Amino acid sequence: MHPLPPLLHNQPQRIAGEVERLALELRSSYDTVAIGYADCGTYGALDDVCERLGLRRLEGLHCYDVYAGASRIETFFADQPGTYVLTDFLVRSFARSVEVELGLDRYPELRDDYFRHYTRMVWLAQEETPELRAAAEAAAARIGLPLTLVPTGHGGLQRSLADLLGAGDQNGTNPDAATP
Repeated sequence: MHPLPPLLHNQPQRIAGEVERLALELRSSYDTVAIGYADCGTYGALDDVCERLGLRRLEGLHCYDVYAGASRIETFFADQPGTYVLTDFLVRSFARSVEVELGLDRYPELRDDYFRHYTRMVWLAQEETPELRAAAEAAAARIGLPLTLVPTGHGGLQRSLADLLGAGDQNGTNPDAATP
């Protein structure tokens, strides 16, 4: 696995270019390269890279689909369009990836501008530990939203990765595929 910076999710217009750069770099070192991203806000730009390079990526509009399933996420948003979703990563990194990146640490008055239309926070808990629960509750409190816990475990991610990596030939490899 060759990760890209997680904060690319705050600038999804950069994801496709970074994925392409890394995929091209890795092709000479691996028989198989697969993209460990869902669309993640690229609005099809990542699919364009995958098509151009003959690569496959994780299914879904975003990582939330990978963890909880696309229909479940659609239901969350249909039932309550003002849903803000967290993964374990976002719970752990909330201060850095949300508060600092949005400037809330320096300008707390922006909280209402950013989160005025949100009505709840849903934590897709891959690992429900007391520490993560406390961090998720603190994140929800900092932006003034009630927290809903949805246990997901790692099963969705494991299935998605197995589907992605097993999509090649009978041996589960595809020399024409590449994924950062």
